[in-house]
Amino acid sequence: MRKIFYNSGIRIMFLLVFILLVHYSYSQEKTIKIIDEKTELGIPDVHYHYGEASGFSDNNGNILLQLTDDTELFLSHLQYGKIAFSSDEVKNLANEGVITLAQSSTYLPAALVLVHPAAGNNKTMEFSVQHKLAHDAGNLLESVPSISTIRKSGAYGFDPVLRGFKYDQINLVLDGSQTASAACPNRMDPAASQIPINMIAEAEVLKGPHSLRYGNAFGGTINFKSSTPDFKEKTKVVGRLGTSYESNGNIFRTEGVAGVAGPKVDFRLFGAYSTGDDYTDGEGVEIAARFNRLNWGGKLGVKLSQTQNMGVLVSNNIAKDVDFPALPMDLREDNTWLVNASHSAVFYDKVLTSWNTSLYGTMVDHLMDNYDKVLDPRMVDAITDAETRNYGGRTELRFDFDKSYLYAGADYRFESADGYRERTMLMGPMNGKVFTDNVWQDAEINRTGIFGEWHIAHPGFQFVISGRLDINSSKAKNPDPTFEEIYSDLESSQVHPSVSVGGTRLFNENFSLGLWMGMATRSPGIAERYINQFPIGLDPYEMLGNPDLDPEKNNQLDLVFRYQTAKTHINVNVFTSVLRDYISSEIREDLQPAMSTSPGVRQFVNIKKALMTGFEAGWTQQLSSFLSHDLSVVYTYGKNQKLDEPLPEIPPLEIKYRLMGNFTGSKVKPEILFRHAMKQNRIAESYGETKTPAFSVVDAKLSWLINSVFTMTGGVQNLFDEAYYEHLSRSVRGAESRPIYSPGRSFYATLTISFL
Repeated sequence: MRKIFYNSGIRIMFLLVFILLVHYSYSQEKTIKIIDEKTELGIPDVHYHYGEASGFSDNNGNILLQLTDDTELFLSHLQYGKIAFSSDEVKNLANEGVITLAQSSTYLPAALVLVHPAAGNNKTMEFSVQHKLAHDAGNLLESVPSISTIRKSGAYGFDPVLRGFKYDQINLVLDGSQTASAACPNRMDPAASQIPINMIAEAEVLKGPHSLRYGNAFGGTINFKSSTPDFKEKTKVVGRLGTSYESNGNIFRTEGVAGVAGPKVDFRLFGAYSTGDDYTDGEGVEIAARFNRLNWGGKLGVKLSQTQNMGVLVSNNIAKDVDFPALPMDLREDNTWLVNASHSAVFYDKVLTSWNTSLYGTMVDHLMDNYDKVLDPRMVDAITDAETRNYGGRTELRFDFDKSYLYAGADYRFESADGYRERTMLMGPMNGKVFTDNVWQDAEINRTGIFGEWHIAHPGFQFVISGRLDINSSKAKNPDPTFEEIYSDLESSQVHPSVSVGGTRLFNENFSLGLWMGMATRSPGIAERYINQFPIGLDPYEMLGNPDLDPEKNNQLDLVFRYQTAKTHINVNVFTSVLRDYISSEIREDLQPAMSTSPGVRQFVNIKKALMTGFEAGWTQQLSSFLSHDLSVVYTYGKNQKLDEPLPEIPPLEIKYRLMGNFTGSKVKPEILFRHAMKQNRIAESYGETKTPAFSVVDAKLSWLINSVFTMTGGVQNLFDEAYYEHLSRSVRGAESRPIYSPGRSFYATLTISFL
């Protein structure tokens, strides 16, 4: 009896121990769901490495971990990059059951490992539904502090100016590589106007010559990032449709996306159409602002495997009958094709962790004339037919080390421009004669570069070393005989380096201080080298290219202060650019203009010394759970040290204040924006620049998320009907020279239907 009881007790004891061990084992096994930061949906195919275990998340984003002590978790994904978690962080995440990831830029190039320090100071602008309805990306960029635009039209072709840097001094790209060159000598079609806005997810603004991965960033880089493929667990139809109307100018806009997304393929067709007419300014004066813009195309994303993606984007932009009151001609038609193909791959458990390659082509055909210009007397009919071609590619590798990571790669860009102006004389002894001007001289530029960017992390410090080496060659394949008489050699070949070194000192979780030093060298662009007596500048003088120009040099210093808490973010950036061989122009008294309406000829020349300096300050604060505000102040000072006068086209000090509400679970969002620009007294009189008065403008809007499908936005721009114009707005040509005033009061409404 006792023996039986004894044996039974032993069995029960062993059974209890076994149950406890099994329970302990299973208690250490945790399921964690990996979700997208914005959509909060599970992310499939996330590669994980935890001790001896590795694998991929399932279709719902779940991974199963057998928790152990002192073991780090490593996650990798083609679109979300790489991130590491310490053993303590893993335990906390396991208790919460969720890991949240944010998409990195263009698959993996901006992947994060712990903390990714920005090279210098950058600003990211996410594209909302209302942004996607816009017809000009340059106009959208004005919402970014430190960016203004040169306006030659009331509604189209806004050319960005970043801290006083403009045109070829800014590296503007699509998805880190693709470029477009204005075929119009007057830049009616700047690169920003060619961006397919409704397929853009965000625009990244990198200030200064500190991030050199995407090309020669002389004054800064603006990188428009198209939406990444959104693969679905099950094949489904996706789509979005938006429309808006603006009262002042009778502006109608519409855009849409339709496609199919599945586990392996994401294919979308997109289109946008906008049209507008003349508007009235705050004084009731009518401003010529007619425009028509159609953009359409398609984007294909293919998941080749869990580690490789391929993408193709095709976009066609057509602009017709656009008024440019500040120019001698109007845009008759601009037809642009953008085509690019990309391949991205990640590699697990290797030093080489990613490889991204892209190829692109951009073809711009441009036609402009003066047929609709009111000229009294009309002495000449003029028409210009021009084209530009851009081809290139980029490849980049990323290497991950213990406490640092390195980007290394190469890129190539080919740019060409050709076109003629035809002038038919209507009066005088030459009545009926036709003259043909060789505007672009079939010029071309080849750029080949190699680059590297090394990020180094130490406790309390983050360092970035960025550099590139460019080989730049140019020639005119069909030079004008008169141009050849001025210059003995029309070909040029230059090699120039660029380098940036900087870092951030993290004093604590709230306060950091960064110092960035950069030196960039930029070869002259096609217009600066080969434009053949065409009025493309601030004044009506005809500009003459100069193939003998030396490269510009920018030696820049940025000091970046940041203070951040849970509810407050303060950022101050002070910069100074010492410029050598700055490209400007001077009047040539010995040359006669081709057009009698021009006062003379200006030739591009180098200025030995110029200076730009200034600051940007921003303050964002969460006042309560439903109210926040932000304040920004920007200023740039530019000086031509040769002529001892200000540099032209430098915007004045500007203040922006925005008050935002967030009610009923983020469904109702009111917003008020106040903007004040100071008077600009610092002007370049040698360019005919005039002083600009100060002004204040108030805008208001209300967004309503009706449900997950419908969104409405309504508002008013220039609420108090202020009569004002920007300092960078050109003046209307004619007997009465008057700047292009901005629109007066205008009401607008937007409706969007989304099934994405």
